[in-house]
Amino acid sequence: MALPESWSIKARAHKCAITEVKFNDQEEFYTAIFPDLEEGGYLRMDFSEDAWQNRETKYQKPFSFWKSTYEVLLSEEKKEVVTKESAEDLLSRLIEEDKEHTENARYILAVMLERKKLLKETDKQETPNGILRIYEQRKSGEVFIVLDPNIPLNQIEKVQKEISELLDGDKQQTEEEAEVTSESEEAAIEESDKNETTEETEEE
Repeated sequence: MALPESWSIKARAHKCAITEVKFNDQEEFYTAIFPDLEEGGYLRMDFSEDAWQNRETKYQKPFSFWKSTYEVLLSEEKKEVVTKESAEDLLSRLIEEDKEHTENARYILAVMLERKKLLKETDKQETPNGILRIYEQRKSGEVFIVLDPNIPLNQIEKVQKEISELLDGDKQQTEEEAEVTSESEEAAIEESDKNETTEETEEE
């Protein structure tokens, strides 16, 4: 199943959502995800530490929140120009499209990017539809919400092939795609072992 509510990737704000004062470099601030009661889905808000501690009642119970350090990106930093879609670009596109049949690929891509230290998991939330894992891009602060589909090991190969084809169509597998295959397998096995350990602990 797709995410129970729509989610579009939201970049980190450069000022407090309440005071509208710009964040300073290395300033600590809070990011919070709230249910959007009017349009459905989720809203992201970034708060200065003072605004967070003194926030209004309506902001008291976020769906998820975490503390970060604001970093000013140098103007000289430019995204590398590539001729084909990167794993992060692919994950962003699949989340925006939110098609049910890509859930496994989204999850494996997120775990791969976490292993590469590009994303970090900031939180996970139990929902009636499963576990939602919340990742943040380490540099830009973009938030990715991904459903954990608890992929069976016998489906790993199928997901590997799907990711390779999405990254580079039906072309012959390149070294980068071979790395994707290897890392996706390791990531899926690692997460499967983690889920099994969690289930055994809960049963005890």
